[in-house]
Amino acid sequence: MEKQFIITGDGCRIAYRFDGKEGAPILLLSNSLGTDMQMWEPQLAAWSAHFRMLRYDQRGHGASDAPVGGYSLDRLGRDVIELLDQLEIETIDFCGLSLGGMTGQWLGIREGHRVRRLVLANTSSFMGPPSAWDARIALVRESGMAPLTSASLERWFTADFVASSPDAIAPIVAMLQSTDSQGYAGCCAAIRDMDMRSTIALIRNETLIIGGSQDPATPPPHSEALAATIPRCRLAMLNTAHLANVERPAEFGTQVSDFLRAETVVGIDSL
Repeated sequence: MEKQFIITGDGCRIAYRFDGKEGAPILLLSNSLGTDMQMWEPQLAAWSAHFRMLRYDQRGHGASDAPVGGYSLDRLGRDVIELLDQLEIETIDFCGLSLGGMTGQWLGIREGHRVRRLVLANTSSFMGPPSAWDARIALVRESGMAPLTSASLERWFTADFVASSPDAIAPIVAMLQSTDSQGYAGCCAAIRDMDMRSTIALIRNETLIIGGSQDPATPPPHSEALAATIPRCRLAMLNTAHLANVERPAEFGTQVSDFLRAETVVGIDSL
């Protein structure tokens, strides 16, 4: 189906679309900073056999609106809840990467009853210092998205993958360059002001953390800190940089599918 839209309570248009079999368990997919719902294309074919995938563009990204000003993680989380409410969906499985994983943490803390199982990939509960995010916000507001491309690719992919896989990287670069600079800056503000290091202990959902052993944006200690704090949690480390689902699509997809489809999750359900 084509992209459709909801309007949130504050008047923001949020784009979404469904893929996969009708009647299958719903898997909500949340994109990273500087991408959009197309970032999940590498997993769609495999996941469509088991899930009804609900993708959406985070506020400020893709076909969703990019309101002026800084956003908050509360606002990004409420966008998900309003999407589910307007689609009359009570519960979901959730997979989010980077910014999407931060949104997923918020859901687990604040709206855990709406989520069955939670996948948090290449993400963190705190990404200081604020000054670094202020500098990035100032850069994109002054110069747009073009100056971010080189540094983003260095964070998102290993050098070997950049050299060997231009066809996989090209659509990601296109997503970054087409992202609204105001929307990008608004989401940077949400990350700048986020600190869930203590509150993630409130997450009671069965949770899979996926980290990248070569991820410079959310390095392994960030994934390990999540796994050490979220009570019902498993950690899987992949040999990737930040966009693990693009760099290791099959391995990432299998980790998520096996976790969500398992009747019991060893090391989690027994807690």
